[in-house]
Amino acid sequence: MAAGETQLYAKVSNKLKGRSTPLLLEPLLAMGFPVHTALKALAATGRKTAEEALVWLHDHGNDPSLDDPIPQEYALFLCPTGPLLEKLQEFWRESKRQCAKNRAHEVFPHVTLCDFFTCEDQRVECLYEALKRAGDRLLGSFPTAVPLALHSSISYLGFFVNGSPADIIREFAMTFATEASLLADCSVKPCTKQLHLTLAHKFYPHHQRTLEQLARAIPLGHSCQWTAALYSRDMRFVHYQTLRALFQYKPQNVDELTLSPGDYIFVDPTQQDEASEGWVIGISQRTGCRGFLPENYTDRASESDTWVKHRMYTFSLATDLNSRKDSEASSRCSGEFLPQTARSLSSLQALQATVARKSVLVVRHGERVDQIFGKSWLQQCSTPDGKYYRPDLNFPCSLPRRSRGIKDFENDPPLSSCGIFQSRIAGDALLDSGIRISSVFASPALRCVQTAKLILEELKLEKKIKIRVEPGIFEWTKWEAGKTTPTLMSLEELKEANFNIDTDYRSLPWACASVKKIKRKENGSW
Repeated sequence: MAAGETQLYAKVSNKLKGRSTPLLLEPLLAMGFPVHTALKALAATGRKTAEEALVWLHDHGNDPSLDDPIPQEYALFLCPTGPLLEKLQEFWRESKRQCAKNRAHEVFPHVTLCDFFTCEDQRVECLYEALKRAGDRLLGSFPTAVPLALHSSISYLGFFVNGSPADIIREFAMTFATEASLLADCSVKPCTKQLHLTLAHKFYPHHQRTLEQLARAIPLGHSCQWTAALYSRDMRFVHYQTLRALFQYKPQNVDELTLSPGDYIFVDPTQQDEASEGWVIGISQRTGCRGFLPENYTDRASESDTWVKHRMYTFSLATDLNSRKDSEASSRCSGEFLPQTARSLSSLQALQATVARKSVLVVRHGERVDQIFGKSWLQQCSTPDGKYYRPDLNFPCSLPRRSRGIKDFENDPPLSSCGIFQSRIAGDALLDSGIRISSVFASPALRCVQTAKLILEELKLEKKIKIRVEPGIFEWTKWEAGKTTPTLMSLEELKEANFNIDTDYRSLPWACASVKKIKRKENGSW
């Protein structure tokens, strides 16, 4: 096993928790397969039938990684169907013929809704429920037509989705991410930036004009039914090349792979030192075994050829409820969710939706000066007449004014330069994640108010959201040695120092009392 794979395995928990799918799992358990192995087979085959999972288990009988606790990676895509898909596939073929293969040919036509994320094998069924809930919730507002605007640059060509339809699609992605977190305990990052359907990417610059002409020939007037499709892939082979076997090959030596036409082989270009000319070392997707194979028996395949489609949600409003019920029953085997027109949220679902919309983010302050330069940090940066100067680049450029002078910073230290950088990075990460902030509460400690201000600046909310200073969340019994609360900056001093403080906010007495009670109970261990 390679060192990289060993590290990867070590990061994944093998705890079996949550519910399983008895109808699919029980036949496999009855044949003597362990629970974790049966769940792995179901996840690898899209949880369609026990028969497919059984075939997978039979093929992987000699797979050395069969018992390794590696879950699949999942992603959600918005995919066109019907005439538009046919025209896009025609563009794929023609652009490849005229301009050679580019990165867009690695994946089918799609709009990415969520980046790839991991989900434990026993919780995959919960992802399907998350997809169905998100689709049912947004069905009524989903756009009947998704406008596509052509965008071209020197290395990218594709359709952009703009306006209110894009907002609704992003809301669907965020709803799925929230439901997946609640139901499947998955960390899903929905797409919050420009939605796009890529036509060509990383192509030769002299092909740009030809690609643009082919793209303009795609008729966009056709009505299109869009589907949200959940796919999975094997996370171990993300950066590998994928080959497709063209011919059958029977091994001549024990270290060679058996090939059948249509088999997919994962090849790591960086690990081919042992292979002779004309041969490669690869891992068979069908069997999980590793060995040598003749390269001329294969052809390059696309990245998404090895992905597994799990479930789809089709955005359509059928008027015939009886035909909908019939089609819904028949679609369960194919993994497609048909939306329900008569939708109603139960009280539990409504509560979950409320919880999903109102979450609390707890953020620790950035690096503080005294943690780096020790308790005597103030003496290192003070002149004899009590003025501040910067003896080291990790000291802040300046300090805010305090009515009692610089000495009060000793027990209420500011952030270091690294702490300021950390806070901005945290804000930038929150902005990139698409999380919406409505209220900010901060400890009255200067380092905490600084952290809140810097995060809001990165979120572009420093003028819209005022910081509510809450003494009840100030912790001082661990780091500070004194038995009394340190002298903190007043609200007026904070405002004078250009902090956007909510001076109308009043701390709740029970909050302070609860915090003090907990601190007494913990015997000052905070």
